Amino acid sequence: MWICFALTLTAPGDRAQATVAPGEILTITSTGSGPDVVFVPSLCGSTYGFREPMRAVAEAGYHVLAIEPLGFGHSSRPVGSDYSLTAQSRRLAAVLDQLGTKDAILVAQGVTASIAFRLAVARPDLVRGIVSLEGGPAESGTTPAFRRAMSLAKVIAFIGGRKILRSKLQDRLRASSADPAWVTDEVLNGYTAGALEDISATLNAFHAMACATEPEPIAPRLPEVGCPVEVLVGAAPHEGGLPPSELKALREGVHQLRVITIPNCGHFIAEERPDAILVSIRRVTRQSIASTASAVLDQSEGR
Repeated sequence: MWICFALTLTAPGDRAQATVAPGEILTITSTGSGPDVVFVPSLCGSTYGFREPMRAVAEAGYHVLAIEPLGFGHSSRPVGSDYSLTAQSRRLAAVLDQLGTKDAILVAQGVTASIAFRLAVARPDLVRGIVSLEGGPAESGTTPAFRRAMSLAKVIAFIGGRKILRSKLQDRLRASSADPAWVTDEVLNGYTAGALEDISATLNAFHAMACATEPEPIAPRLPEVGCPVEVLVGAAPHEGGLPPSELKALREGVHQLRVITIPNCGHFIAEERPDAILVSIRRVTRQSIASTASAVLDQSEGR
């Protein structure tokens, strides 16, 4: 895998594009300075969906990066690429390597948490901790309902894909929230800006994600996740969320796991309770420092 940057990330708010393979271009946003925190947006949105917690985390003294996986947000949507979660984790690693970013706290939403877990297993040097927003060790980047819908991708494009995608996203955001008042036209514009730039490319990428297969499952390898993990779960009744089977796998596999329930909140914690994300990042930071200090002490005492 090779990588080349169109822009060096230096000034706060910079947006860059990184080419990790021919035609595979990831969009990156940077702000703040300090320890590294990397946000990985979900399929439903883009970096825009993390605008509030990113601002708060940067103001709290962290260097914040947002990296949109292939096919997400404003990143490219090439035909014929591997859209598996494993391939996405490798692309994320390539970008972090090029930026010289190590020991980062990863904040991931929904299915992209599985990308974070895969990265933590394959490249523990890159991951200091994980904050998962209702995401577990998913073995597929899409749900069965999504895969059924993508079997009709050409029909959707023919009968008005732009309007259908916007309407479906609006329904999804509202049903997944404790209070859907935040789902305004302005927010919908922000969430769909990248996806609607080329509706055919978006539907093709979605179809490729629906057909992608993982080279190996992540659940059996969760005991290899050596960093602290916090999973934030919205307490209000809502659609979507963390499947019970994935929460069970996390409890059984991850050694340093804390599950936090967020009151008056649904799936989109970054919108309804962005403050909870900063609190979690600080907690994971302290825990990772304590774990490192303990490991050094054990080593020095010959344990």
